[in-house]
Amino acid sequence: MVKICCIGAGYVGGPTMAVIALKCPDVEVAVVDISVPRINAWNSDQLPIYEPGLDDVVKQCRGKNLFFSTDVEKHVREADIVFVSVNTPTKTRGLGAGKAADLTYWESAARMIADVSVSDKIVVEKSTVPVKTAEAIEKILTHNSKGIKFQILSNPEFLAEGTAIKDLFNPDRVLIGGRETPEGFKAVQTLKDVYAHWVPEGQIITTNLWSAELSKLAANAFLAQRISSVNAMSALCEATGADVTQVSYAVGTDSRIGPKFLNSSVGFGGSCFQKDILNLVYICECNGLPEVAEYWKQVIKINDYQKSRFVNRVVSSMFNSVSKKKIAVLGFAFKKDTGDTRETPAIDVCKGLLEDKALLSIYDPQVTEDQIQRDLSMNKFDWDHPLHLQPMSPTTVKQVSVTWDAYEATKDAHGICIMTEWDEFKNLDFQKIFDNMQKPAFVFDGRNIMNLQKLREIGFIVYSIGKPLDDWLKDMPAVA
Repeated sequence: MVKICCIGAGYVGGPTMAVIALKCPDVEVAVVDISVPRINAWNSDQLPIYEPGLDDVVKQCRGKNLFFSTDVEKHVREADIVFVSVNTPTKTRGLGAGKAADLTYWESAARMIADVSVSDKIVVEKSTVPVKTAEAIEKILTHNSKGIKFQILSNPEFLAEGTAIKDLFNPDRVLIGGRETPEGFKAVQTLKDVYAHWVPEGQIITTNLWSAELSKLAANAFLAQRISSVNAMSALCEATGADVTQVSYAVGTDSRIGPKFLNSSVGFGGSCFQKDILNLVYICECNGLPEVAEYWKQVIKINDYQKSRFVNRVVSSMFNSVSKKKIAVLGFAFKKDTGDTRETPAIDVCKGLLEDKALLSIYDPQVTEDQIQRDLSMNKFDWDHPLHLQPMSPTTVKQVSVTWDAYEATKDAHGICIMTEWDEFKNLDFQKIFDNMQKPAFVFDGRNIMNLQKLREIGFIVYSIGKPLDDWLKDMPAVA
């Protein structure tokens, strides 16, 4: 029986290994992590992450050929294939601070693999890593190998949160990069055989190591670039009276462009886009390509601009001050169908409103009060370190209350900011909400999901990104 061990029981490691266990009943899969609470959660009825379909997959396999354990060394020692899915946060100090990836956790994982291994192993990069990480890991493993042979593969994940299980069941492609040597080709084939249990062979792409590593960064950069492109257009739409939804639909019908990732919003979030682009920028700079680095930096700049533009719309609409005014924030996760708040635009928008002394009442169906308070009090990039290395008890932001009901959040509010496109927000009784709000009552739709005409008929003053502006807003500055 082939034994697989995955180091890291997070958003990538947990779901990926669960699906491998389900699709490969002849393979034993162990997911290991040093975090006892996280492993306990994976072994309980309340999994540590919310992802549609994940619960069913885990419960079908757990205890049969899928195991979650804190005994990291035992399972690494016994494994034939070791996936490494640990955090690669952006460095906050030293060389490359604010751009380069911090490979501390990767390096310690590689050293531990070398220390405990008593048989040859295939080591697979699963977390997003900068180009040439495999070479660094290879050096650590070979210099500490004690005669044991290691083959390094790059197998980047291309999951979208909210659809991760569906993406794993029916991937666009599985990418495996390895050394172009007889041993490298053999290792690639071994991993290919695992995925071939359910992925058609034509969708398993094999490349050299560097191409696989760079493909992941490039894919995320291209997707983020599309979002920033349509968001840049949204600002122009507001200035000219065009409708960004109509523009993006017209553009998306061009078969060379296509309709995906052309929805204008308050900005992109998630654990990958910003981090991977910053990484790409750093690699370009290190390779003497400042013009290329500058090009990709602009994608992040537009994303930051979109969030600050949204905050400025809120403040300027409400008589240029939100001080002591209650603002309801509906949605905190970075997208619907996930509880993930990493790099969610809601953080920057909330912080911007708090700077102007707003009183925030936040509701999200999947995000806890503890997580919201943690996110609003953490420094940038702290979220990407393991939980036990994050601030233990974050300072509670006194101007923020968290509620488990949208009607409670909006009661007596001056304005509503819609930050996540949860389906339930479209079906709220907005007449009831309007009746219980301060007047004039504002809705700021950061996701373009609301029926604007209906809201205006009720009596709301409405701002929706990239849409023709209400008369109330036309003379208000878009940028402070």
